[in-house]
Amino acid sequence: MNSLPQFLPWHADTARMWLAQRERFAHAWLVHGLPGIGKRAFAQAAAASLLCEQPEQGLACGRCAACRWVAGGNHPDLRRIRPDAVAHEEGDLGDEDAGAAKKTPSRDIRVEQLRELSNWFNTATHRGGWRVAVIYPARAMNLVTANALLKVLEEPPEHTVFLLVADAPDRLLPTLVSRCRRLPLPVPGREASLAWLAAQDIPDADLWLAAAGGAPLLARDLARKGGTPCPDWLGGLITTLARDGTADIGQWADQLEKEPAEAWIDALQRVFVDLSLQASGAPLRYFPALSKPLGRLGERASRKHIAQTAQWLCQQRAVASHPLNSRLLVHTALQRVVLACAAVSP
Repeated sequence: MNSLPQFLPWHADTARMWLAQRERFAHAWLVHGLPGIGKRAFAQAAAASLLCEQPEQGLACGRCAACRWVAGGNHPDLRRIRPDAVAHEEGDLGDEDAGAAKKTPSRDIRVEQLRELSNWFNTATHRGGWRVAVIYPARAMNLVTANALLKVLEEPPEHTVFLLVADAPDRLLPTLVSRCRRLPLPVPGREASLAWLAAQDIPDADLWLAAAGGAPLLARDLARKGGTPCPDWLGGLITTLARDGTADIGQWADQLEKEPAEAWIDALQRVFVDLSLQASGAPLRYFPALSKPLGRLGERASRKHIAQTAQWLCQQRAVASHPLNSRLLVHTALQRVVLACAAVSP
């Protein structure tokens, strides 16, 4: 049985203040912030609150007919527009036949998903209140889909609120962003995050929270995947570089070739942020367990070479989902890391 979406503890006050202005609500909101802080949960709880017939301090009451429909996943005035792959991850497989279910689910929001809403937009709301469309993640819209939504927002349907969820607005179509009011969600405080992680039975919560850059939901998801807050291969690589000044990348390359490029590039990006902080005398952000080896590297590595390699990793991360040659990418990345930490120009 489904349950009514709830605001996370660190978002409740923001939600109350925001929803207090519902009588003069904008027709489209861009909910954005750091990955892993609960933006999707916020948008879904906001939809429930907007549809609630007896809101309490702006939030869904959980008792009215509208709340029961939302909890059951069948409110006629609520639509979730998301990639098929996300729907599968959420356990909502739809009415696909057996043949379609075997296909790889799309990771894009298809333009057909928006066009199918035409009749929904043009009918009266079921209870005379709001109609809410939640779109997530907004970056999954390609140019065609984004332009289709832009046309809708240029002449928005009456009594309809669009909630778009995104990590970074600058990755979206600028004209689409200009049609939305922004609602930035802050990163929760460390104590609130650790209390929530403790309630989720996450061990070493402080280390996982650091590895996630302070994002509690990301910390929970990383912890539940198993392993350690600092990947063993990364700890071994950094420790070896700090001790010997160089490293044979073969043993780590063989391991990383089997991993998704996004995952290991993200880890290298985080460790280079820590290396930059260490070189500047600032506290580490992601991997406090590596403070000693990173301290040694920070003393001898060139800040210029650290910055150059960090920028190169950022460029590779942008295309990591479809590398032309995974093996070459792994070897090139590790070699650049070794050269940067040895203070040799890459």
